[in-house]
Amino acid sequence: MIRARRHLTAATVAAASLAAVAFAADLFHWRSSRRGLPVPPPDVPASEAIVVLGYGNRGTRANAVNRYRVRAGLRSIDPRVPRTTVVLSGGPVHSAEPEARIMARYARRRGYRGRLVLETESMSTRENLLRVIPLVEDADSLVLVSNSPHAEMARAALGEMRPDLAARLRRAAEHRFGEVLPFKVLGTVIAMRHRRRLPRA
Repeated sequence: MIRARRHLTAATVAAASLAAVAFAADLFHWRSSRRGLPVPPPDVPASEAIVVLGYGNRGTRANAVNRYRVRAGLRSIDPRVPRTTVVLSGGPVHSAEPEARIMARYARRRGYRGRLVLETESMSTRENLLRVIPLVEDADSLVLVSNSPHAEMARAALGEMRPDLAARLRRAAEHRFGEVLPFKVLGTVIAMRHRRRLPRA
């Protein structure tokens, strides 16, 4: 009986610890999804560009991360906006086929029939932005879609490159509480390691 109680207590503690880690990661992503945006956000624009940043993809089928990012990008579309362009960005980092083309097939399978523009050469986040900027300069509103900490980093980088475009940013719909929690935990660890490497101001 005592041994059973000990096992039950250990399992309860382990479950509570995992729940606490998942909640902390979810909260971290929620905060990231709201940082680095204009205050107040832009009014309803005449046109928008939804930029989905690709993730290293082996093979020709969209992996779980890229499927999540495409779904987040599609639900970030504002139905009030008359003209929407979805820009998929990513070169052949881990495959012979660019991430952008892999994501495009998945977007079409998800039912998206709107305008798609592919950027198929970039090999890093900074290249994503540099190559995407000419494609989105005419958009009145701009959304950068990734996992929340990565999107926050991309918004900051865009602000350094092109403050005028950063002023047109609005929040993506990539964060939902309780969604893709394993990715959020991993993403939080990676983001915290990255921040520790940054030089102090």
